Amino acid sequence: MKTMTSQELLSKAQKVCAKRGVRFTTAREQVFTLLAENEGAIGAYDLLDKLKSIDAAAKPATIYRALDFLSKQGFVHKIESINAFVLCHHFSDCNHPVQLLICDACGHVEEIQSNHLDLALRTMADASGFAITHQVVEAHGKCQNCQ
Repeated sequence: MKTMTSQELLSKAQKVCAKRGVRFTTAREQVFTLLAENEGAIGAYDLLDKLKSIDAAAKPATIYRALDFLSKQGFVHKIESINAFVLCHHFSDCNHPVQLLICDACGHVEEIQSNHLDLALRTMADASGFAITHQVVEAHGKCQNCQ
């Protein structure tokens, strides 16, 4: 499978925003590109440091507003357990269940999709009378390179 470059991902995201009729501002594009160029997950303040090299006037609110937009569009996932963000490379389906494998040794994050896990979780939720509106499953351990 060919991995898309950050420029190809940005172009794809621009097309998605145009189709949805939402504004992909310069700041949002810059934060998206930084995430696309980053290996693995990154925290908001580390993103801010990188953004300041492009836009010296960038503030925490700039990052948080951009991340909020990118998250709502399905372009990024927030990793709650480490308070960081990772780009979703298949963001055309922004409502998909999210399952993340997080390496505690090197920080690598891999997004996987298991329809079996999703079905099992939804079946158990339905049996409890619970309606899932958003799903992120985070699994911590060691990646193949760190084992």
